[in-house]
Amino acid sequence: MAKQLMFYDQVAPVSPQRHGNWCVEPGTEHFGFARLANSVPLAAVEIGHAAREYTVVFAAAGENVIPVVILSIKENENLYLTDEGGWAAKYIPAFVRRYPFVFSQNEDHTQFTLCLDEDWDGFNQEGRGQRLFDDQGERTEYLNRLLEFLKDFQRDMERTKLFCQKLKDLELLEDKQANFTLADGEKRSLRGFMTINREKLIALPGEKLQELAKTGELDLIYAHLLSMKNLSLMLERIKEAAV
Repeated sequence: MAKQLMFYDQVAPVSPQRHGNWCVEPGTEHFGFARLANSVPLAAVEIGHAAREYTVVFAAAGENVIPVVILSIKENENLYLTDEGGWAAKYIPAFVRRYPFVFSQNEDHTQFTLCLDEDWDGFNQEGRGQRLFDDQGERTEYLNRLLEFLKDFQRDMERTKLFCQKLKDLELLEDKQANFTLADGEKRSLRGFMTINREKLIALPGEKLQELAKTGELDLIYAHLLSMKNLSLMLERIKEAAV
């Protein structure tokens, strides 16, 4: 399942000294960097949007649990990516949209530094597109918007940790495995993920359910449960990919 820092090869702190004349060229919104990802992390606030097109499950991330969207039942494969590098779904997870930028953290998670992947082929130093810094070495409006987006994403992921911890505390998560039989008879299995146990959810005391409803977390839970029906759509994507 997904790791928090995938896609990135050559990460460096963003600075006017190093990236003063770096630009992002228009038309570089391709997602080839995610071609080998069979899942990516999701912020809890995204679950409702993602559940319409993806299967949303939960996976271990160190000592924590995070929501993820399943992109394939096979390792190193992304069935939501087109041959041209486009994303074949209306909603693109923020984890993907933030690339090639990312925050690095110090050991006690009190300081965040904006970084970028210098190996991304969407950058240029010939003035094409949006500059990261102006002639005075100040952040451009473009870079400031990206910075705000990453701050929002970071805050959303912190809230997501609290949501997932509550699911653990309520003992609602259970290990699952999905088995598939392809059109040619090949059998595949998807392991290493968790789902919410519907029976345990229903059996929660009334005050616990009321609390989940008041915080909006019950909506997220039911969106996740409904998204499990999208696993059947994976077989259709496999068929399309084989054509």
